[in-house]
Amino acid sequence: MTADVPLPARPATLEDVALVAGVSRATVSRVINGATTVDPALRRMVEEAVGTTGYVPNRAARSLVTRRTDSIALVVSERERRTVSEPFVGRMFSDPYFGRVVSGLLEVLRPAGIQLVLMLADDQESRDQLLSYLRHGHVDGVVLISSHAEDPLPGLLHDTRLPAVLAGQPRRPTPITYVEADQRAGAQLAADHLASLGRHRIGTVSGPQDMPAGQARLSGFLDALAVHGIRDVAAAEGDFTHAGGAAAMRRLLADRPDLDAVFIASDLMALGAIPVLLRAGKDVPRDVALVGFDDSSAALACDPPLTTVRQPVEEMSAEMARLLLKQIGKPGTPAPSVIFHPTLVRRQSA
Repeated sequence: MTADVPLPARPATLEDVALVAGVSRATVSRVINGATTVDPALRRMVEEAVGTTGYVPNRAARSLVTRRTDSIALVVSERERRTVSEPFVGRMFSDPYFGRVVSGLLEVLRPAGIQLVLMLADDQESRDQLLSYLRHGHVDGVVLISSHAEDPLPGLLHDTRLPAVLAGQPRRPTPITYVEADQRAGAQLAADHLASLGRHRIGTVSGPQDMPAGQARLSGFLDALAVHGIRDVAAAEGDFTHAGGAAAMRRLLADRPDLDAVFIASDLMALGAIPVLLRAGKDVPRDVALVGFDDSSAALACDPPLTTVRQPVEEMSAEMARLLLKQIGKPGTPAPSVIFHPTLVRRQSA
């Protein structure tokens, strides 16, 4: 129970908190700095006293003691000069995937008082600036979203010795913790579902083939269809954008106008593809059954609502945050990588 002590008309100090809580200044300091060895009852008393006094920790002073900044970087890395239908920044803020990643990270980081710093890297200059920022100790760790197979950043990031977690398994051998959804297994779910509907003239709008997710979804889909005896599969490469999905669907229909099913490797591309099918006189799902990938807000924006493969992005991102905080709290302790399993969400498109 905190003491009823009059407070001075100035910013509260550690001594004020200690006086109100009835504990030592050292105990207050340990609580403020996140020590895990403080008795829970004493911790509650200090926290109540912090609220009573309005004490605001001096982050600069605290950093000198803890050597932490209470911030982590969310780094989004992309191949430079990749041909796409929208600029890098525009795609990032329009794609539901990135919003879901941020939501999952904040679910864990916000209660821990950790700030999130967004950083973009899409050419050599921006990578150099990023690495300089990280090496100067501005953040405690990094969550990296890397969009292409040959990205040097996972290896460069490991060389900084900063705690780090990668969204997706690195394609080059790199001792870095990652969180991944089984992309091939998700695409196999789509193939099995379309085959179970009795569809045989099947095509796919794939993701970019310079991206690991695009490669895995395409190969997993084709391999699963081959098991069902379906090997003549038309494919058009998209770029994971709304406009790119529309353009790829036009190419796919020009090549195979008799299609009766299509797997589209992202919901956002499916949102662009459906109007193309409708304008071509194709009813969805009667003439063409559609399955997407992600189970994002774009799946519900489709008309009809999209049957899709769900990868639990929010849960995956929350796990990335937890793994990163464990590394930060116990430097040098290896954190296990985690693979999530996708599921099929059935709606009206297939």
